[in-house]
Amino acid sequence: MRKKDSKVQFLYEDDDIVIISKPAGVYTIPDRYDRTAFNLADLLKKKYGKIYTVHRLDRDTSGIMVFAKTAEAHRDLNQQFLEQKVNKIYHIIIAGVLRQDELDVDIPISENPGKKGLSMPTARGKASLTKLKVLERFRMATFCECNLVTGRHHQIRVHCSAIGYPLLVDEHYGHNTEFLLSSIKRRYNLKKKTEEQPVIDRITMHAYELGFTHPGTKDNISFKSEYPRDFAALLQVLRKYSALPDYSVHRVSSNT
Repeated sequence: MRKKDSKVQFLYEDDDIVIISKPAGVYTIPDRYDRTAFNLADLLKKKYGKIYTVHRLDRDTSGIMVFAKTAEAHRDLNQQFLEQKVNKIYHIIIAGVLRQDELDVDIPISENPGKKGLSMPTARGKASLTKLKVLERFRMATFCECNLVTGRHHQIRVHCSAIGYPLLVDEHYGHNTEFLLSSIKRRYNLKKKTEEQPVIDRITMHAYELGFTHPGTKDNISFKSEYPRDFAALLQVLRKYSALPDYSVHRVSSNT
């Protein structure tokens, strides 16, 4: 078993669906440029023989996902996503201090013709809605919950950047490719002949919760994914070295 296989957490399965927690750095489906790159679709096909991809997460986004085991379950879940009946909750850390406790970002999005694979806000784009709620504020960042009402390509990243608060780490829509402890810890000392390692070096976003109607039983079900180590570590250092008590809303446990 390859190293990355062990990081994929299987949270639930039955005759219709499989729920997993995807680690950052893993593709949902085969990459168009490197078909041999490790991806969830191939892993699940080897395990179950037949699997249906319902939705995707960006390679560097961690968190909860659902796959269908049957064509019937696949059609049902696809329809729920299409009709915006799926509860998609993301936890993100953005750059800057967002003052509003709650904010609806209703900005159309389309593909960026000048940057292949990226998206952009434009009046000519498709209707897109992200509901932001502040969970905790720091001196130079804000921890937020996002209700992803629609599901456009890179929607959260585009919306946050469009309102002036890009993800704390986002090389395409923000300003940083990594987050270093030395950027917020005073008198940070590094041992000689050593190089500082980033607290996190991928987009600061985690797919935290997914709720939908079970395609077989028709029960309303919901699943959550614990924060991976890098995301939890980032929250920990922000709370320790960048606390802003006067503007805190409420704290969410790193072990949620």
